[in-house]
Amino acid sequence: MSISKQTPTDERIEEKMEAPHYDRGITPAETAARQDREGDAFMHIPTETDLESEKTQEQVDPDSIHTTDGYTVDKEGLLNNYAIEPEMYINEPGDLREKEKAIAHIRAEELKAFSKDNIARD
Repeated sequence: MSISKQTPTDERIEEKMEAPHYDRGITPAETAARQDREGDAFMHIPTETDLESEKTQEQVDPDSIHTTDGYTVDKEGLLNNYAIEPEMYINEPGDLREKEKAIAHIRAEELKAFSKDNIARD
């Protein structure tokens, strides 16, 4: 069981706060400036539907990687886009395994033909 040290006054003050903060009633200047600069985008993680209106359509192409998966927002409202590792495949999932099986089969056929040639020479 956790004990909250917030008083009802603290809760009312925090409800009225527009920007994220660490201390009651104090908003860091950098956070307030970012809130003014970003407007409605402040503390908002962009989605692919948000990116459809951008100049480049690369982010919303269904064949491209999803660049919005790595977004996070910290306590001060700073938006971070961390790198994510996309699913690794050639063209379709499983293509590489099929290609390796085909190469192994061709190699086995070549070895059979080579061994038959060597037996015929002996």
